[in-house]
Amino acid sequence: MLLVGLLIFTLFSGCAKGQQKTINVFCGAASKPAMDESAQAFEKKTGIKVYCNYGGSGAVLSQMKLSKTGDLYVPGAPDYIPKAERDDAIDTKSVKIIAYLIPVIAVQHGNPKNIQSLSDLAKPGLKIGIGNPDAVCLGLYAIEILDYNHLLAEVGKNIATQAESCEKTATLLSLKSVDTVIGWHVFHDWDANNIDVVYLKPEQIPRIAYIPAAISTFTKDRDSAQKFIDFLVSKQGQDIFSKWGYITTESEARKFAPNAETGGEYELPDTYYELLGK
Repeated sequence: MLLVGLLIFTLFSGCAKGQQKTINVFCGAASKPAMDESAQAFEKKTGIKVYCNYGGSGAVLSQMKLSKTGDLYVPGAPDYIPKAERDDAIDTKSVKIIAYLIPVIAVQHGNPKNIQSLSDLAKPGLKIGIGNPDAVCLGLYAIEILDYNHLLAEVGKNIATQAESCEKTATLLSLKSVDTVIGWHVFHDWDANNIDVVYLKPEQIPRIAYIPAAISTFTKDRDSAQKFIDFLVSKQGQDIFSKWGYITTESEARKFAPNAETGGEYELPDTYYELLGK
């Protein structure tokens, strides 16, 4: 009887594990540390497993569309929501703002190159890293900021590397592969031992960025996808993002750029590659 009982328990345990609900998130790497922790907390709370596929927001959107899979799309900035909408890849009515990001000049710890302002990025011999603006939200913001402040041509000659994601952009500094990157304010929280940030002047920031989440049109489990979005905007989810240095209210984000637009979409100028001398 004991053996039979153990066999039945094993069979039912196996069935329970096999029936665990799962959702797949195509996610810009700008939210990775907080999203990883949120996924674990959500699974603990609901039993629903969350698999996150990280990369540049444009790259993961392409993957989601080509594979016609995925339950949620979470880009690193709002620019890719209109793109996803035009491709009928998301339900726009489901979009929620998870957290806000402030663009900054991120430098090696101690700021050995003494970079104090945006114009300092034009110093001869400086090695600058940005996200690839063709696929990474952060890269778009970098080019937009330089363009907005009439520094694209002057600073462009110092851009040495274009990384594949926000995470890899930050890693450029952690590995001391570049002197500075145009990054997000949370880079310091990601790696405080290697990365410091220099804030831009409020008038130099044309747009405040935020991390949105939307249900994919390819989802097979809309209910679980909605539950994860609801968790991300709940107090528990917001506390996790705050822990990692993300800003969770627009009013707090506006302290860094009171007159900046919130959200929106930026298109690379036609002369982008010419301006950078590529």
